[in-house]
Amino acid sequence: MELFSSHNDGQDHSADSADTAGLRESSPLGSDVTGRSKELAERIRRRFSQGLVGQDDLRESLIITLVAGGHILIESVPGLAKTTAARILASCVSGSFKRIQCTPDLMPSDIVGTQIFDFASQKMVTQIGPINANIVLLDEINRSSAKTQSAMLEAMAEGAATIGGERISLPDPFMVIATENPIEEEGTYTLPEAQMDRFTMKAVMTYPSDTDEVSMLTMLSGQNSDVPSTGSDPDTSISLQDVAYLRQNARKVHISQAVKEYIVDLVATSRGAGQHPINGLSTLVRLGASPRASIALMRVAQAQALLSGRDYVIPEDIKAYAHDVLRHRILMTFEALADGVASDQVIDSIIETVPVP
Repeated sequence: MELFSSHNDGQDHSADSADTAGLRESSPLGSDVTGRSKELAERIRRRFSQGLVGQDDLRESLIITLVAGGHILIESVPGLAKTTAARILASCVSGSFKRIQCTPDLMPSDIVGTQIFDFASQKMVTQIGPINANIVLLDEINRSSAKTQSAMLEAMAEGAATIGGERISLPDPFMVIATENPIEEEGTYTLPEAQMDRFTMKAVMTYPSDTDEVSMLTMLSGQNSDVPSTGSDPDTSISLQDVAYLRQNARKVHISQAVKEYIVDLVATSRGAGQHPINGLSTLVRLGASPRASIALMRVAQAQALLSGRDYVIPEDIKAYAHDVLRHRILMTFEALADGVASDQVIDSIIETVPVP
């Protein structure tokens, strides 16, 4: 049964667009760039396969977010290797890694840093906090107070931190991986909408299959530790310069006018506008996705196209990550939550309603 009825032309829009001739046009990228980019992505995937069993969707979301220059929020119950995945990603790109365990008494200065008095020089000196790393894992971010959560906004938006009036640039690349536990509510604080919107994606992890879990036991049975190794391997890692290379070229991936309009139509439909409005949406959606979602969806699609060996975006790139980009930006009404309607169901209806170019 369909969640909503919609205004459409009665045509079947679920089929993928077959004709990509109008989507290609001209692009400054050549086959050597797309080929190298695809090979770099394969290196990262091989490294993940050595230390993480299953969780292919999480792996791809992490890689795409890194290349798109964004940040990611991961929702899952404990014990699904979120920390391991973050460590592997940092080792893949030969970058520094810091883990911050969020608690209710965590202060902004514990994350960003503070100024202390140096008796030797008789001056105030800046001590940068654990945010000064290429990959920062904020474990259980919803356990920290709103004040502490907001301290991350400047870092996530601008790649810089202000300590005692001094603005300090953070390492490049800089990526935040935040996690939250969906089942615990006591002692947690809901993330403000402004910060949720700064996360390019929200990935939802599920339990591994029985086969994957057996493979995990096989991998760990001969090791001294229950934690998979995250050591760097030259054959399955890339440099920070390679990350910059991927990011720069992802921005050059061609995206046609028709695909841009498709992105805007998807996002606008979530807030009751667009060319193909959905009946009854206002009773379920309290707040739709902002224009920042359109930007995120475009950047993610460009990264997906580049890592797939293409220099142009196709609608399937957008549909593949529409849920990850939009699910945390669509706020449901209390009535919808009471009826068990999730934002993913709304996104399903939007994708089915908006025609593919």
